[in-house]
Amino acid sequence: MQKKEEMASLTEINDVWDYYKKDLVEVEDQLRKNLDSKVLLINKASNYILDSGGKRIRPLLMIISSSLFGYTSKEVIILAGIIEFIHTATLLHDDVIDNSDIRRGKKAVRAIWGNQSSILIGDYLYTRALSKTISLEVHEINYSVSQACTSMLEGEVLQFYHNGNINITEEEYLNIIEHKTAALLSAACRLGAIVGGAKEEEKDAISRFGLKLGTAFQVADDTLDYIADKEKLGKSMGKDLNEGKITLPLLHLLRHCDSSDKKKLMVMIETNSFEEKDLHYILTLMREHGSIDYSLGKAKYYIEEAKKELPIFEDSPHKKSLSILADYVATRDY
Repeated sequence: MQKKEEMASLTEINDVWDYYKKDLVEVEDQLRKNLDSKVLLINKASNYILDSGGKRIRPLLMIISSSLFGYTSKEVIILAGIIEFIHTATLLHDDVIDNSDIRRGKKAVRAIWGNQSSILIGDYLYTRALSKTISLEVHEINYSVSQACTSMLEGEVLQFYHNGNINITEEEYLNIIEHKTAALLSAACRLGAIVGGAKEEEKDAISRFGLKLGTAFQVADDTLDYIADKEKLGKSMGKDLNEGKITLPLLHLLRHCDSSDKKKLMVMIETNSFEEKDLHYILTLMREHGSIDYSLGKAKYYIEEAKKELPIFEDSPHKKSLSILADYVATRDY
């Protein structure tokens, strides 16, 4: 009866955040405990970016995934902190690579302490995460974390290689996302299942769920870059375009606009020259050719594919939370 009542109480994303609030507070405490460097700048800059917001979706996914199998030990809190450290390290490195001065509506670490500090602190967070992983002395956990890190770095290189490439295909774009973003969400889900003692087929199913969810998350985020309110998104409209990233909305537009518009777009991309009027021109074209709807539709497709992985699991508040979280990813802040 209690399980049914709990499931009935979960209807939207805020219910999910509230349901796991205690665990997420423990993750925040764990993140601070892990910052015990004797170098003041490392702790100061790391705390700065950790305090700058973020939904902690990766820790939430790990907590839900472990709870799916009845696991509630402190080990999952430690692992959730590790995953968030890895994610934070990628943000520090990304801002240097992208020459970004804003992160989540605040000055980026590189804008305050410089590129070198941002890179080195990101390296510290990576190595700190890996050392904490090793200390758990579970080979399967070590393997999953190292595989995720390898995949993410491969994705970063792939993205850099294709930067400004107007001939990039949708398949190549999705491959970058799978490596760079989805791999860590997939690992978070799998790690939860590992510590929860899940069966192999259950680990594989929850991993696929995370991978598809992560793909939807990034496709939606790339689309929001063109349509979301700056305050909600925490970055300026068209930021990805200014950084030379050819994401799905632009890919679709380049395939469907007429030759004169395509030529104009190609000149803008090749010269990396965009004024506000150019961004509005591009957005108008995207709406005319259905590029925004196509991209949002692709995100929703991956969400539905992710949810197809859930029937293997027993009905519970945790299974329902995964479904609600999936729907949130595909519809947030439009």
